[in-house]
Amino acid sequence: MSRNILVPIDSSEQSREALDYALTEHAEDDITVIHVLDPAEQYAYGGVEGGMVNHEAIQEQRRQEAQQLLAEATEQADAHDVTIDTEIQTGSTKRAIVAYADDHGMDHIVIGSHGRSGASRILLGSVAEAVTRRSSVPVTIVR
Repeated sequence: MSRNILVPIDSSEQSREALDYALTEHAEDDITVIHVLDPAEQYAYGGVEGGMVNHEAIQEQRRQEAQQLLAEATEQADAHDVTIDTEIQTGSTKRAIVAYADDHGMDHIVIGSHGRSGASRILLGSVAEAVTRRSSVPVTIVR
């Protein structure tokens, strides 16, 4: 019986490696790839017109980037001859991943880690660590 595997991705090499791991190790399972649009990260983008922040333009740009990431994930899956489902979620990245896993009956999460240690890990936090702590299902962290 196949299991439901969740693979959150961003634009990092680590998330591509996590997806590659999932495609290799869980090729017979149902794999869902998600990208989370975190509104808190919106201010890292430009989108300033005449001194005003154009929130709609920023959101549209981020949605297009997310769609491109998911298209690349689909191509990566096609190269492994595996079919995947893709989703875009909105919210706090850490919470959205765990909530998606709970709400959609996921059996396992495979997530990439940036491998930070020491002060940078404490200051920047770790999505992989938070997901591991909060998840009700097993999590594999790929470095």
